[in-house]
Amino acid sequence: MHFIIEQMKPEDWEQVLEIYYHGMETRNATFEMNEPDWKSWEDWDRDHLPQCRLIFREGEKILGWASLLPISAREAYQGVAEVSIYLHKDAMGKGIGTKLMQALIEASEEAGIWTLQSEIFPENTGSLKLHEKMGFRKVGLREKIGQMEDGRWRDVMLVERRSQRVGCE
Repeated sequence: MHFIIEQMKPEDWEQVLEIYYHGMETRNATFEMNEPDWKSWEDWDRDHLPQCRLIFREGEKILGWASLLPISAREAYQGVAEVSIYLHKDAMGKGIGTKLMQALIEASEEAGIWTLQSEIFPENTGSLKLHEKMGFRKVGLREKIGQMEDGRWRDVMLVERRSQRVGCE
């Protein structure tokens, strides 16, 4: 497989959104079921950290993407970010998530991020295994933390990874 991991660009938006919709269809990747909160590149661009937006590309096809969202605007939390990672349904089980997550971790540390966190539905065992493999630890189960658009309450497992390079002083 010839692939490249690179910074996401506005022209990648259609494929990025398509992959997100695949995640929505599983009902185990996001609370959203019908329409994402961000409907345009501009909406998405505003919410995500600019230096940590990666795509996994094979030829012209994007097979996965990862990005970071700040968890707070407060200065004390400037080095803490939430991970979003989504894979195309045809890319599952091929090691793409591992490569993409490793690149995201490296980019986050270059950007001064010391803690990465994710909130994952317990049913999303593939994502939980990926995060564990990449050094994330389970912090705890957040019970009925959010409600799906259909009214169903969902738990999420909070996981985090502390950098061994950034914020160690």
